[in-house]
Amino acid sequence: MLTSFMEGLLCCLTSKSANVVVPVETSEPADGYEFVEVKPGRVLRVRHIIPDRPVVEEPTGPGGSISCKRKITVYRNGQLFIENLGDRASAELKNGQNGETEQNSTVEVELTDCGNSSAPVNIPDGRSDSITAVKDGTAETGAGEDTPAAGQNDQSQQPRKRRRKPKRSVVIDCERKISACIGTHADVALFFIHGVGGSLDIWGSQLDFFSRQGYEVIAPDLAGHGASSAPQIAAAYTFYALAEDMRLIFKRYARKRNILIGHSYGVSFCTFLAHEFPEQVHKMVMINGGGPTALEPSLCSIFNLPTCVLHCLSPLLAWSFLKAGFARQGAKEKQLLKDNNAFNVSSFVLRAMMSGQYWPEGDEVYHAELTVPVLLVHGMHDKFVPVEEDQRMAEILLMGFLKVLEDGSHMIMMECPEAVNTLLHEFLLWEPATPPPPKKESKTRPETAKASSDNNKATCDPSKVRPATARQTSANKEEKPDGKAKQ
Repeated sequence: MLTSFMEGLLCCLTSKSANVVVPVETSEPADGYEFVEVKPGRVLRVRHIIPDRPVVEEPTGPGGSISCKRKITVYRNGQLFIENLGDRASAELKNGQNGETEQNSTVEVELTDCGNSSAPVNIPDGRSDSITAVKDGTAETGAGEDTPAAGQNDQSQQPRKRRRKPKRSVVIDCERKISACIGTHADVALFFIHGVGGSLDIWGSQLDFFSRQGYEVIAPDLAGHGASSAPQIAAAYTFYALAEDMRLIFKRYARKRNILIGHSYGVSFCTFLAHEFPEQVHKMVMINGGGPTALEPSLCSIFNLPTCVLHCLSPLLAWSFLKAGFARQGAKEKQLLKDNNAFNVSSFVLRAMMSGQYWPEGDEVYHAELTVPVLLVHGMHDKFVPVEEDQRMAEILLMGFLKVLEDGSHMIMMECPEAVNTLLHEFLLWEPATPPPPKKESKTRPETAKASSDNNKATCDPSKVRPATARQTSANKEEKPDGKAKQ
């Protein structure tokens, strides 16, 4: 603590940043590590593993096809309406609270507090049930009695309200083919992106596991983290600067089908890449990523303090991160932080990263436009991101699957590596069920078959033929005497 205080005081006197992160001297372009210069003087360390595997041809089966047709409307009072207009929806994707399928659903989300605003606008909908997702993440399913007819009766008694004009309306209509991503396919690549204060080393268990399964894995160090270069200007750590780095890394290593796995702040970069490359991003995984809100730095944050003050408080910040990031605080967790090079960044980089989280485009509409399947993994003991935020994210996403692990916290990939690897692997192998094609009904053939069967029964059944013949013979015998009398 005394050493940190002296270094912070020296930093204030010399007006220089202490603890500058530079590329590690022992790191060389070997053992799957590469150094990529995304811009002049901006070098990122990337771990790229291509396992030795027999290349298997991609199956030519139909796979799973999902029809995405949604209308997203934003009103000026801060309400978001999502209408799922797809004619056919998979039961695995759109389920109600009780497991009932909802093919055409309307989701109403309150973006801001509207205490003095008028009642929300009712959008016409052809279904009897609707889901209302409010700000706290809960969902209320309307009963069958609350039909549009009942709503019309209420409107006849009450004065008619003027419909508000939407501020923004987005219509999405596309068809996506989603197939299982097997590791032996040469067109599959997995990208792992860490968050603030982390490094690619936090993905050690995942990189080793999936490379053994035959997957090609790519994990970069963000600027100022791990062994990447650390520019000494705050503009180098804004969201847009880091997102541009990830875009260049993605273009360099991307395959035909790519899976993005992000943690915390890294989830925002995955969402950005999914919008930039919608045809190449096959699936996404969000680990403790939070809610679908636009990023904006907090004005009342400890990270707004001067760099030298943050450097003096670095031991306290490290202890706070250990307590909030792990479900248990012991020698094992401390060793995990040390071995995986987590929360080992300079005070200048940490301050610039937290102050540069400005991304107004990443709002609820931006996330609702995603048509890629998304797996959300949340640690129950996470003190940075509450579970309600991930629940809200799962409600807004078209294909969102939320999995909560009770034994994990914010650094869940380090605490529960086996459970996380199992969830990720099952998600990679998941493929939506394809509904069978409708059968063409033929009216001629069934009638012909029925007629032929009746004829066969009439000719082949002796119980029906013999009595008729006996009646005919008896009738003939009775007619012969009558004929003789007439003669």
